[in-house]
Order: sequence, then C-alpha cells, then structure tokens
Amino acid sequence: MTEQNQSVKPTLLSVKNLKVSFKGENKTYIETVKGISFDIPANTTVALVGESGSGKSVTSLATMGLLPKEQSRIDESSKILFEGKDLLSLSPREMRAICGKDIAMIFQEPMSSLNPVFTVGDQIAEVLRLHLGMGRKQARTRTLELLKEVGIPSPETKIDAYPSQMSGGQQQRVMIAMAIACEPKLLIADEPTTALDVTIQKQILDLLETLQKKREMSMLFITHDLALVGEIADQVIVMRHGEIREQGTVTEVLENPQDIYTRALLKCRPQMSERPFKLPMISDFMRQDGDQLIEDVHLSDDTKRQRSRGLTGDEQIILDVKDLKKSFYSRKGLFGKDEFQAVKGVSFQLAKGKTLGLVGESGSGKTTIGLLLMRLQEATGGQALFEGKDILSMSEKEFNQYQRKIQIIFQNPYASLNPRFTVGQILMEPMLVHNIGKDDAERERMAFDLLERVSLPAQAFYRYPHEFSGGQRQRIAIARCLTLKPEILICDESVSALDVSVQAQVLNLLQDLQDEFGLSYIFISHDLSVVKYISDQIMVMNHGDIVEIANSDVLYQSPQHEYTKRLLNVIPQATEQFS
Repeated sequence: MTEQNQSVKPTLLSVKNLKVSFKGENKTYIETVKGISFDIPANTTVALVGESGSGKSVTSLATMGLLPKEQSRIDESSKILFEGKDLLSLSPREMRAICGKDIAMIFQEPMSSLNPVFTVGDQIAEVLRLHLGMGRKQARTRTLELLKEVGIPSPETKIDAYPSQMSGGQQQRVMIAMAIACEPKLLIADEPTTALDVTIQKQILDLLETLQKKREMSMLFITHDLALVGEIADQVIVMRHGEIREQGTVTEVLENPQDIYTRALLKCRPQMSERPFKLPMISDFMRQDGDQLIEDVHLSDDTKRQRSRGLTGDEQIILDVKDLKKSFYSRKGLFGKDEFQAVKGVSFQLAKGKTLGLVGESGSGKTTIGLLLMRLQEATGGQALFEGKDILSMSEKEFNQYQRKIQIIFQNPYASLNPRFTVGQILMEPMLVHNIGKDDAERERMAFDLLERVSLPAQAFYRYPHEFSGGQRQRIAIARCLTLKPEILICDESVSALDVSVQAQVLNLLQDLQDEFGLSYIFISHDLSVVKYISDQIMVMNHGDIVEIANSDVLYQSPQHEYTKRLLNVIPQATEQFS
C-alpha cells in the first residue's frame, strides 16, 4: 500500500484530545491518557504500540464504551468521531447499536472472553440474531460460513464444541469470527497474538490481514511487540505514559524513528544476529528529566561484547532424562478408554551451568516435561537422574530433599503468588518449610538480600503482589525460587507476556544468576529470538517427540528437520530489518 494511496483515504475514526482519568485510592482522579489525537483512515491498519501502562488498551476501551463508569472519567473536551458521529455523546442504546456491528473488538485472552457454558456456534449466532435480526436456522448457516472463513477445521463439528474443547489458536479464530460476523467497518484487535506460539501467531496475523483486505475494513492493532508491526500495519502510533510519542507510516517509524523512546524500544528486543552479554534496556538510551525525555545513551561494555553459547561435550551433566513418557486417558464408551501420548519417550541431558531451550508449538509436550520433572504430574514411564538418583521413582518424603534443588518459574506470576501474603511472607514461607535459616530474623535478612539481588526495593517486603507490575511480580517469583538455593530452574514461558524492556531486565537477571551461581536452566518458550539469545542447546518438540536437538547457533544457521525450518521461517523479522 503506497503512502500516496493512504493520504487520500477518508477518515473513518478520529480521536481528538482524548483524556481519560481513573479514580485512585484516595478518591482523586489520576490521568492515564493525556490528550491524545490520531486518525484511522478507511481500509487501513493502524498499529498502536506501547508498553504496559502506556494507555493503548484504555484508548480502545474508551472507543468501545467499555470503561467502568464508576472508576473512570473522560474529559468533556475529548471526542471520538466515528464517521463524523461523536461516540462519547451517544446513549448506551445508541452505542450498543454501533459496537458489535460497525465497530468490533478482539480481546487478548479468548478463553476469558468466550462463555464456557455455551457452544461457540451459539455465541457467534447470538451476535447475528442480535444485530442483524437473523432467525436460528439462518444464523447457524452463516455461523458455519464464518467458521470456514477463519480457518476452523471441521466447522460442521466444531460449531457444537465448547471453548474448552478447542486450542488457543482455534479460540482466537472463534473470537475473530464473532468480531467480523456483522461485517464491521472498524476491527479493534487488542494483543490478539501475545499468548500464541509462533506458528499460530503467524496464522492469526495472516488471517487478520486477509480479512482486512477482503472486507476493506479498517483495523486498530494493539501490541507491545514492535516485531509484529511491520508484518501487518500500514501506520504506527507509539505511546508512552498516556501520550503519543511518534506516529507515521511503518517505514517512517521503523526505518527512521524520530523519537528517543521509539529508538529505545527497537533496540531492547533480542536480535537473531546478536547475543550481547547483557541486553540493552530503555534506561540505557534515555532518562526522564521532569516532563521531558532526554536522550542519554550510556551502554555498558556488556551490551556491546558478544557472548558465545553452545556445548563442547565435556560439560558435567546435572540432569539425565531417559525415555520420559506421559499419557493422558479419557473415557471411551462404557468400559473403554482413549490414550493420548503427550510425551512419547524423550531423552535428553542438561549440562551444569548451561541453558537448554525447549521450543515447539502448543501441544508439543514442552510444558508437560517441566511439570513431570517437578512431579506436579506423574510420569507414565522413564527416568530423570539427578545426582545419579531417579527423582521420578522416589518416595514423596525422599523427593522433598531434592525438590528444593529443582524449581519452576511459571508464565503468570500473579497466579502463582499468594495474593493474601506479603512479599516477605512469600519469600520466607519456603525457607520455613525446608528449615532454611535458624530463626525468623535470619530468614528475614535472607529475604531482604534476595530482594536486592532481583533489583527490588526493601519496601517491597511489606507489600502485596497486586501492588507490583508484571515484570516486578516475575522478579518476586524468581526470588522465591532462589530462597531454596536451587541448582536447576525450569522457566516455563516466564518472559513471554512481558514488554520488551521488562523482558530484557528479567533475561539479564537470569543470566546474572547463572553466571554467579552456576544455575542450570530449562527454558521453555514460544519466542524463538529469546530462546536463541539465552540457550546453549535447543531441543525442538512436535507432538510429544524430539525432532531435533543441537547447539543454538548450529540449529538456527542450519536446521535439519522440516518442522524446525518451518518454525524458524515464521519468526517476525521486522525489527531485525529496521534496527
């Protein structure tokens, strides 16, 4: 799409001086979106990019009229004009007539957006009956057509399936089908691919791009990942702290960014061609001086020199997994049962002080391996030898002595941190259970040391998980693991949902800990650029089998298996080209 063609398109949505405030703890309002203005032309995809807290999702919710009335306030001078009509001045009834029909939205987490007690067919048909007045039979016929259009396999069967019976990618396709059911003029996609593996992410991006062109609709694509922007957008808007820092065409913003913050964002993401000792962070490129951002590049030597990765074959082996298997069973008929082999007899070794990357699509078995090694699920067969002893066949009592040496960091730290415990209690509880420290005073001192180790202030000891950002919660989760002085850390998608700058902080922390304590990592992720950065060796899984295992540089430069080649071919390359 040429810039000349974009310039002559009529404006579909125009946001003018949007100011949104939320009620704080002392009942005063805090402004989170600070007078932003931008246009979305007809038949154009505009990407809204920024870190958590930048105001991008608040902007989309304001457009849809979904902000909580009791907790939020939009300034009287603000306007959101859709085809010249101010959405902020409409009654709830008038908004309902537009939202869902002319403006539709796809949310980040489809499972929390889909009703678990209704079939997906019923949920799509409800939109058709509500907005287009279709009868049940007509709505079902149209629902089948929509499921086919978004690429749902066997739509005649899936139309009667419940959300829980579908994969994450299929759930997201159902959400897209629901959003396009009434042929909207504007589709808002809020982080629609964040939790998806790289191949499904590529499929969803391609689907959205195809639908946008076929239906000639506009799209507002919201993301924190600049790598995706060049794949799908015509124009880019970069936000930070409720303000627009920069906007323009994809080429203008990614190839020649004018704003300090945009340049910093582009530099923070791990690059496939480089592996610095430390990833640069946004603070390495700029500093805040009052209300102004000042360009202040002060990269350390560790961000410039390159780290070599890989195994020589002479390393000490800390974990030796042999023929590991896991099957799940479901009832079939009255007396029979079906077997699903999630892990099909995999064997691998983890070298001491090294990182084994574990990659593959959803359902490949990579997370199951982590749960089996932690004995959070029971293995069907195989061995996992740690210090020469099989931890899978140990009694519960005997395994307790080894459990502290193998710890896991989950993807969602908020779900794995007790919301009723302060951070101090979260850190001290495992010490108490495993008799670490002679008394509470010593355990408290150790907890404060750990907070300093993961770059959190001492005051964090007295606060609760909900008072922290996602990146800070992940550091708390890492600190909790360190209380037991483990030798192996299993990182299960532990940075996948984080902003690029926060992701860089956590990856640097993990690397520092490995360098200092000689920790061994099993790093599970769907983000292949992150895996390449941190891994010495990479194991590729597909449908419960290992299809390839090699040193990270070797695997990325000359993959041997077709499945590995397919995974590498769908990595977003936008930031590689423009940084």
